[in-house]
Amino acid sequence: MKQRWYGKFFGLIAGWMLLKHPAGGLIGLLIGHAFDADWFKPARDNPYRVFGLTEDASMAEIEQAYRRLISQYHPDRLAGAAPELQRQAEAKAREINAAYDRIQKLRKQ
Repeated sequence: MKQRWYGKFFGLIAGWMLLKHPAGGLIGLLIGHAFDADWFKPARDNPYRVFGLTEDASMAEIEQAYRRLISQYHPDRLAGAAPELQRQAEAKAREINAAYDRIQKLRKQ
């Protein structure tokens, strides 16, 4: 994973200049760090969160989590369930498959 630094840098400069005090620089540094660490990024942008893993997980761990989740939420497994549960399972299975495909694309780059 690439470490980003520019959010901290520009946050420090902007905070110091806007508040005209070193404390403003510290506030800007904190906000810049939050952007660099993707604290404000929605969970759907991180496919690893779907599997409950981090970006440094091995491909074997990803495969295991994928198989566990897809077997749990596969729509065919809930064939006799209520229609609402079937729709929820289909949506979750689509999310799992999309996250798995995205991870595979990211790993090929």
